[in-house]
Amino acid sequence: MSRQERHVLSPQTRKVLLGVNSGIALAHIGNYIWFPHLISTLGVEYSGFWAGFVMFLTYVGRLSATFFYEGVAARFGTRTSIIAGIAVEAVALGGMGFADGVPFYSLLAFFVGFGSGISFPGLKNILGTLPAADRPKAFSSFQMSCQLGVIAGAVIGGLFLGSSMTILFLVVFVLFAGYCAAAASFIPADAGDLGDPAAKDTPLVNVAILKGLQLGGGGSYFLLSSVFWILSISFLVGMPLHMEEFAADLPVSTPFWITGLALLVLQYPAFRFMSKHLRPGQVMGVAFLAMAAAYALFGAGQTAVWVVVGCLVVVFGDILFTPSFDLWVADRMPADRLARAMGAMHFFRSFGNMVGTLAAGALYDLSRSTDIPGLNWYAVGAIALVCAAVSFSSAKKEGAAPEQGTPAFAKTEAAPVAEPVGEPRQAADSTA
Repeated sequence: MSRQERHVLSPQTRKVLLGVNSGIALAHIGNYIWFPHLISTLGVEYSGFWAGFVMFLTYVGRLSATFFYEGVAARFGTRTSIIAGIAVEAVALGGMGFADGVPFYSLLAFFVGFGSGISFPGLKNILGTLPAADRPKAFSSFQMSCQLGVIAGAVIGGLFLGSSMTILFLVVFVLFAGYCAAAASFIPADAGDLGDPAAKDTPLVNVAILKGLQLGGGGSYFLLSSVFWILSISFLVGMPLHMEEFAADLPVSTPFWITGLALLVLQYPAFRFMSKHLRPGQVMGVAFLAMAAAYALFGAGQTAVWVVVGCLVVVFGDILFTPSFDLWVADRMPADRLARAMGAMHFFRSFGNMVGTLAAGALYDLSRSTDIPGLNWYAVGAIALVCAAVSFSSAKKEGAAPEQGTPAFAKTEAAPVAEPVGEPRQAADSTA
């Protein structure tokens, strides 16, 4: 692309992106410092189930916030709601440094999720209000900031091996305070901050979002997406517990910087290659096969070497499934039902994350009580194999159906639409 063809961002857009991107990077650094350490600590002091339960409540908080977001933003404005959400998250994380007992951790975890459920959609809305010509670069840089934050946080997290939880969460609080300051300094004030006249017509709690749960055609893919997030979050919760028992010589956050770096390097070329040669269902099937293979490696080889190898394999699940499912929905759903389909996607993802956090901790406890190391990984690996079979079967049926022209998916070499959290590989989506 020539210099003349390059789009130059406006000064106002650059200022907004400086605040949004620097802030979200700090949030992801903080998230990937605290959550592996908290999970491993709770697993040792209590059990895998209670470690998963605390993470489960972050997703409950995040999902609960979706019913409040519209009303809060309408009353206080997007910028103020973002700052308030970050502040709630920061205070809750700071409090975790002084928590004692599962009930206290659980309460704070809910507010961590609730705060992120208010702030994170607000950041996306800010980017969506930028000039149309600026948006592609804005969303691309936002995603890059998320991924770089994941890698940096996982690497930095290794420095806190053996540190007290008070010191660890104090550092995290400072990072989130910086996130809050970046949002306050660089995101411009909007009219809503001065009071939206229409706010009185917007309910503070809006459950109408549940009307978005229409599957349209291809309901099996929506159900598969929920199972995918159960499997994906099993890595997030199960790996710190696994590291504590079988690979204590490595920092507990090691798997997450490995997968983060691999995702950053391989995401676009791997997905582009697969999407050119396979149908969406087949790409999803390959994603599930990668997860099944990785979980078999974790179960069979309980050493640091097998952890590293498995991490390099499991990352292909995220690389292939998420963007192929996003593109499948965009291609198959009628325009008048696309918004509702997106709402359904969010619900099934949140549901999968919540179930997965509880299941991962319970399966880990089961593997220890039965004295069968790796049983937790074998169980989720078997589920991944079943999902792969369903994906390939669905793709075969689609291929046999009369084609009404070439699907957009087959014609497009689109970059993957990766999602961040806290996301954990996507963990940050839970908290960031």
